[in-house]
Amino acid sequence: MSRTVAIVGRPNVGKSRIFNRLTRKRISIVHDQPGVTRDVISAQVDDGGYTLLDTGGIGLKGGDSSSQIVAATEVQVQFAIDTSQVILFVVDAKDGVTALDERIAQRLRRKDKSVLLVVNKIDFHDARRDNPDFYRLGLGEPFFFSAEHGVGEVTLRDAILEKLGPAPEESTEARTAREALCVCFVGRPNVGKSSLSNRLIRSDRLIVNQEPGTTRDAIEVPFEFTGRDGKSYPFRLIDTAGIKAATKLSSSVEYFSRLRSLDAIKRTDVVFLVIDAMEGVTQQDKAIAGEVVKEAKPVVIVVNKWDLVHKEFEGEGIEGYEDEREFREKFEHALFERLFFTPGAPVVFASAMSGYEVDRMLNAAVKLHRQLDTKLPTGRLNQTLTHLAERTPPPSVAGKRFRIYYCVQTGNRPFRIRLYCNQERRLKESYRRYLEAGVIKEFGLDGCPMLFELVGKKPRALGTGPGRSHGIADD
Repeated sequence: MSRTVAIVGRPNVGKSRIFNRLTRKRISIVHDQPGVTRDVISAQVDDGGYTLLDTGGIGLKGGDSSSQIVAATEVQVQFAIDTSQVILFVVDAKDGVTALDERIAQRLRRKDKSVLLVVNKIDFHDARRDNPDFYRLGLGEPFFFSAEHGVGEVTLRDAILEKLGPAPEESTEARTAREALCVCFVGRPNVGKSSLSNRLIRSDRLIVNQEPGTTRDAIEVPFEFTGRDGKSYPFRLIDTAGIKAATKLSSSVEYFSRLRSLDAIKRTDVVFLVIDAMEGVTQQDKAIAGEVVKEAKPVVIVVNKWDLVHKEFEGEGIEGYEDEREFREKFEHALFERLFFTPGAPVVFASAMSGYEVDRMLNAAVKLHRQLDTKLPTGRLNQTLTHLAERTPPPSVAGKRFRIYYCVQTGNRPFRIRLYCNQERRLKESYRRYLEAGVIKEFGLDGCPMLFELVGKKPRALGTGPGRSHGIADD
């Protein structure tokens, strides 16, 4: 049995707050609105050596969740219960024991699992500890807890470890998971991120629904992939909530969902930017790509729902295009015209529905991950930048041009190139992009982030002694 602990209970009893308290991280979105958590959220509890699962509320009714999402949430809860060694069954001290609590308790008693009854929302010396109803649930001595204030935290942690038993030495499986390549899907709502995730992990692990905004948290799932070289590669996949424009957020839940998605970009090794094949690149797609570039992450652009394009050309076709090949070529050209700040990023035309070219995404991620360790020879790097400057001279700024004297690679992940130049302020942003794109193309680093660190000459200090200064004049 795996060292896994699941938190279950009806909606709005504080499961996500307990999850964040025990993991000592703000992972799950905490909100008074019932039904915020839908998928199973997982995280490692480092000081206990176990995986903790946060689940959606059992018995959620109404609200802004469709019947399909409610049903899918229940399936996810059952998945968490079945795969866990210990269950934390959470009830609300303020509400007492409800009829739904009794039904859930009965369901858990039928399982061959260790169940700990956690009475949440208790304060110090709270009189509600004396409520006998908690004992008649038949789950033993309750653990009185306050996820908000930490009351009873040490006692609950100790009880979990006692049920799990001593942690074994780090297994090969745990070590592999720790070293896995982390990838995440980002994009607008309803472009198919969760469907692509399910296709990759070959499971219905993540809830998929036509209703935009179905995914709210950033969901992390481990899996393995066999590459073209026949080797098996461990991955960690993060499926994120659709990123809306900040001006279009309609609730605090959407606000925190956006923050979780942007945070996932920071935590990942390679980003999959998902675009809808039938809608093309929108302004919001461009804004999301900008967030990826800002975090200096390698990116693979995934054009999803290509099965719909294929279907169109099996029928009457798409007006203005002779065939699917022409449509693809012009689509890619238009894509890079809008996403000009992602030079050479791999583009994969895929379909989560049919599985078309899905494996290419992971092959591209593996290739990008390898490329990030490339060492750029200093001599060739200087020759490349000299050639680029001679081919297209930099624009004049205040009558003078930006000039590079010498360059050297100073880091990877992202690539960092230190440029010794005349003055930093003379490098225009457009010319910086030109130089970065040229270096990326020359060394075959398509999709890899590259940053220039500028070191300008210090201006000559005049009048510091007899005659002229020994400083270097600004030219």
